[in-house]
Amino acid sequence: MKFYEITFSPTGGTKKAADILSHELSEQLSEIDLCDRNTDFAEIGLEEDDIALIAVPSYGGRIPRTAVEKLNDLSGKQARAVLVCVYGNRAYDNTLAELLDVSCKAGFRPVAAVAALAEHSIARKVAAGRPDAEDEKVLKKMAAQIHKKIAGEDVSSPDVPGKVPEKPGLRTPGMGPGASDACVKCGLCAAKCPVGAIDPVSMNPDSKKCISCMRCISVCHVGAKKLGRAITSLGGMALGILCTNRKGCELFL
Repeated sequence: MKFYEITFSPTGGTKKAADILSHELSEQLSEIDLCDRNTDFAEIGLEEDDIALIAVPSYGGRIPRTAVEKLNDLSGKQARAVLVCVYGNRAYDNTLAELLDVSCKAGFRPVAAVAALAEHSIARKVAAGRPDAEDEKVLKKMAAQIHKKIAGEDVSSPDVPGKVPEKPGLRTPGMGPGASDACVKCGLCAAKCPVGAIDPVSMNPDSKKCISCMRCISVCHVGAKKLGRAITSLGGMALGILCTNRKGCELFL
């Protein structure tokens, strides 16, 4: 039996939450990065006795379409799955319901689901520092409950909130963080972009391909990738009003 941690985590927040759960559930794990556009996910061989933790961010209450496409390339082979959606303290809406549907169609058997918190990928002041120490304690307790269910050979599907959207995967409008004068043309952002939206010469994005995941900003070591002040200010103000109350992690068995 192998334990797989399957994540789509452009800015690292989703993986941070996933790691807390994964390391409580298994001492050894194989990591699958759905952001890596060079991986042939159809070649990854899971088996029925394997366990997979599948973690995705919530974009507007949905799964990013790119993550759906990569999950569809995997063959779950009836491996048991722990589903995790991570959001920035606003709401995760239909993300877990959609993830349950997508994972089942990919051949997984979901046995548990978790909604966790992480720093918002655009308005960084929203849910800043999360998952924090308090979240970690809660997630570790949840992992113990999940482990108990798995050890008891209970393969019942979790009852998650939300509804399955008619069309899978959200296509977010490309905000396209451009390259400033500080750019040193190292090419890291272009190499790490999950959808190959960044020109490797100009380091500027194709707005038609960009999925607004903010990975280019998170990997830039000189801070040359930034959103416009108008976007970050307006987005921060709107989310600040909606996200004043601290939300907690949720477990569904």
